[in-house]
Order: sequence, then structure tokens, then C-alpha cells
Amino acid sequence: MGVGTVDTVMQTTQNDIFLRACRRQAVPRTPLWFMRQAGRYLPEYRAVRSQHDFLTMVRTPELAARVTVQPVEILGVDAAILFSDIMVVPEAMGMILHMVEGKGPVLPEPIRTRAHVEALPHPDPESALGYVMGAIRQTRGALDGRVPLIGFSGAPWTLAAYMVEGHGSKTFRRAKAMVYGEAALAHALLGRVADAVGDYLLAQAAAGAQALQIFDTWGGLLPAPEFAEFSLAYIARVVSRLREANVPVIVFCKDCAHSLEAIADTGCDVIGIDWGTDLAEARRRVGARCALQGNLDPAVLFAPPEVAARHSVDVLERFGRGEGHIFNLGHGILPETPVASVRAMIAAVADESPRYHD
Repeated sequence: MGVGTVDTVMQTTQNDIFLRACRRQAVPRTPLWFMRQAGRYLPEYRAVRSQHDFLTMVRTPELAARVTVQPVEILGVDAAILFSDIMVVPEAMGMILHMVEGKGPVLPEPIRTRAHVEALPHPDPESALGYVMGAIRQTRGALDGRVPLIGFSGAPWTLAAYMVEGHGSKTFRRAKAMVYGEAALAHALLGRVADAVGDYLLAQAAAGAQALQIFDTWGGLLPAPEFAEFSLAYIARVVSRLREANVPVIVFCKDCAHSLEAIADTGCDVIGIDWGTDLAEARRRVGARCALQGNLDPAVLFAPPEVAARHSVDVLERFGRGEGHIFNLGHGILPETPVASVRAMIAAVADESPRYHD
């Protein structure tokens, strides 16, 4: 199917079980999608990527839409997630961004002073990030109502950590040093980033995104008190802004099992659960406040297909009977993951999950 435009107000979704599960409504089976599902494990993605660099794909709506739709057509997942990158927000805020092969994002002029923070412009998402909105519109046209489209952004803390550090890091020591030693400066930066993220996600919903996920990849670097002050407070600020969009909001905070109840307090509809967190325990603690998404260990998919299938059913069993579960990996799918094991995971969930629903 070709990529085109769509009237996102009038279009209905043929398979809406993901959206219903987000709202803890009854579904005939557990819906499934997975993080980074448009990516390097798929030969079809690699064929496109061999002709274009990563940022060109992100910034070209037709290319972004093409690879976003691939997992829907090839694997039959229950939702598409937009092909993009969280680092487009710092770039839209005036920072220089490079994607270095084997290293990831590099910001050669990081934020280190109050003057740097105060110089950051507040981006208009339709102009500074218009290519993302174009990709959403084109993807909705290509999907033609088959499944919902998820938009996303990095959480304010995760984005600010990159902006201060200047690159990826195992420790983000400069960002954490700002939290501990220059808290007022950290709050000033986080406030600006949160406002930009809120506007960005609202624009995604207006362009046609039917659910929104906030990724706090580096939330687990902060102890619970600092996580509450420097991450969750700003996630809650964004979630509050998104009420007017009237779409489900998913919050995924990696390595943050210490704060599941506090994550629910942000007002999100769904909490993403990483693979290191027990899903049954998460359900007990969160109760009926939010749906849960997760949480198969991505490394399981390197095992033979029958093993991947068995572990997928284990995830269903850990959540148990009832509504409000979206099957997903506990983090993004890894490059070189065997597609046969991915298919086995999807088939196992499709075949076995109906017995967990009335």
C-alpha cells in the first residue's frame, strides 16, 4: 500500500484492541506491539536503511512512514509506533545533533550553564518538527485504519541528561552532578524541556497519533527521591498537558520499579514495565489504576522459537486473567534478533492469550 494522507478525524480503526486495553476495557485477546519494532532486526528495514542514513530517514516523512508500517504488514502487530528518535526535541531546541555510528547521539555543545539554559528557544512543533507531523499523517494514510499509531517523546529527565552530558553514558555523571550540586539549574532546564515535550506530543496527537508514549530511559539512574523530584514531577506536568488530546498516555520508566505507585500518580493510562520487574507484583501494586504494558526480556528472542513462545506465555501467566495488559518487550528489541523467534512470540500471544480474557 502506498503512503498518502488521511483525514485522521473521520478515519476509524479496524483493530482497536490496543486502544481498548490502554483503557482497561474488555478485549478478546491481549494486544501486542513492541518497542523499536521498526528496526534493524527486519531485513526489509535494513534494505531501506542501506540507502539512507538514520537522520535522513527520521526527517523524511515518506521514509519514516514506510518503515513504521513494515512490522504491521510483515508481522501483524496490533499497533504501529512512529519511526523517529527522542533526540529530535533537543535539536528543535537549538542544539546541534549528530548520530555517530556505534556511539549514538552526540551533542557537541552541551548545556552546562544558566546562560546555556536561558538561550534555549521554545520550539514550535509544526515548524521545528514539521517532518514528524508529516510522518504521522503519511503513516496514518498508509495504515488505512488497520491498527492505531503510537507517537512518542523522551521524558524531560532523559532528554535533559543527554543535553547536559553531550552523549550517551553509563553514568551520566555530569547530568547527575547538576541534580545534586545545581538543583535550581536542573529544574530550570527540566521546565523548559517539559514545556517543549508537552507541545510536541500535543502536536503529534493533533496530526493523528492515537496514543502517546513517554520514554524515561534513564530514570533508573536516579534514586527514588531524586527520581520523584527531577523526573516524575516533569512527566506529570507533561501528562497533565496531554489531557486535552484525549488519547491514552503510556509512561515507560526503565529500572524504576521502586516508584510504580508514584508513576501511576502522574495520571498516565498505561505504565510500561521493564523486563527486570515482576509483572504480577506490578499488577498487585498498581491495581486498577492503570493498564500495564510489558515485559518479556528482549534477550529471550535469541533463544529458539519454541523457547521464546514458552516465555511469552509465562508473561501472560504473570499478569493473569483480566483486562488492562498490553504485551510488549521489557525494553527495545535488539539488533540481529531472529525474526523466527519474533513470529513465535506473536503467535504464542495470539493463540494463548484469549483464555486470560472473558
